[in-house]
Amino acid sequence: MNVERRKSPLLFVVMGISGSGKTSVGREVAKRYQLAFFEGDDYHPRENIEKMSAGIPLTDADRLPWIEAIARAVNEAQAQVIVLACSALTAVVRSKLKTDVRRECVFIHLKADPAIIRERLKQRTGHYMRSQMLESQLAALEGPTDAIGIDAGRPLGDVVDEVSAVIRKKTKE
Repeated sequence: MNVERRKSPLLFVVMGISGSGKTSVGREVAKRYQLAFFEGDDYHPRENIEKMSAGIPLTDADRLPWIEAIARAVNEAQAQVIVLACSALTAVVRSKLKTDVRRECVFIHLKADPAIIRERLKQRTGHYMRSQMLESQLAALEGPTDAIGIDAGRPLGDVVDEVSAVIRKKTKE
């Protein structure tokens, strides 16, 4: 299936708290359909990474330059369909994405039990977001009302299959 033949451009935002599987799922889905994949963490300013590395939660004011950088990159991309791994925890961030990105945004919210997320974060190496930041992520999360919810507590392949089904359906519209 060639999802790139779509007439109007799309951005699939695979969102959720750190450890929910955004990057793993987003990369696999993008690979499956040969779509452009953007890792939201790549666009954080150095100051944000330093704050998170020190265990200091970001505010929406901290997040806005990050979202602006993501929007610029997405807007400059030639691909018709893009998959973006991005926490998009707050309504302000999601609204900014919708406003600044010149394509339809579809939010896919990966959700899992906090105990599962905590274990994933404890096993993670080489990432600035540590398990001690989980509570701040949960506190910051403003559950989206316009997102497609996916149970991310299941095996990766099952989650990828479900997200893939969402993308197939949406790209046929």
